[in-house]
Amino acid sequence: MFNHIMVGSNNIIESKRFYDAIMAVLGYPSGKMDKKGRCFYIGGDSAFYITTPLNGEEATSGNGMTIGFKAKSAEQVNEWHEAGVIHGGMSCENPPGLRDDGRKRYLAYLRDPDGNKLCAVYFP
Repeated sequence: MFNHIMVGSNNIIESKRFYDAIMAVLGYPSGKMDKKGRCFYIGGDSAFYITTPLNGEEATSGNGMTIGFKAKSAEQVNEWHEAGVIHGGMSCENPPGLRDDGRKRYLAYLRDPDGNKLCAVYFP
């Protein structure tokens, strides 16, 4: 459904360190920087980008926004969450675990160093 997702950052180096860690757990290589200072993670036919805002203003997180990443197992969700916390992210919502509101899934939530809300989810 999506071609790419881009999030803003006020510190690309700190964000790259964080995203390199969580993306590695999901099997993606380290982000690549371009000449404009943006960081790209490419996976198949989709991409995830980090950039400073083009308008020169401060990056802010989206209220009500969550970006979800697919995981291959509950263990991978746990590793993703742990890597994120170790590399400057903050755990949010409930601890990683199984949720069942008619649609069973195992998930974890993090806020990246700029406050963007992320989720890793595995459907058993």
